[in-house]
Amino acid sequence: MTEPFSVRVTVRGYETDVQGHLNQAVYLNYAEHARWSLLRAAGVSQTELIGRGVGPVTLETTIRYRRELLAGDEADVTCAFEWGDGKTFRVLQEIRRTDGTVAAEITAVGGLLDLTERRLVADPGKRFAELAADPALFGL
Repeated sequence: MTEPFSVRVTVRGYETDVQGHLNQAVYLNYAEHARWSLLRAAGVSQTELIGRGVGPVTLETTIRYRRELLAGDEADVTCAFEWGDGKTFRVLQEIRRTDGTVAAEITAVGGLLDLTERRLVADPGKRFAELAADPALFGL
């Protein structure tokens, strides 16, 4: 098994709450940033997705907060796709401090929306593989 895709972020002071730790909503922004970074690394741009008439959608997200992150902390946000047989897929992510401590675990259910029909495409993995210059980053 190869390591999942990862992008490093630095917690900015304005992203913290009254207790001084990263605001809970910002974890979602970090996860989204990692997902779009993976798409770009695989050779899939937002413009190309729209041009092909599709767009990724998040249908469900679960966050498990493990340890706090503070302003100035650096963390690596991982992203790995898990494919099934249906119209949806799972995105498994972790936010880890640089010392390896897991700050959060994020699991999302996603799909690929046909922008004309407004319905999920039948085989999102196949479509991502067709779009990507490097489908291995999607685990395909």
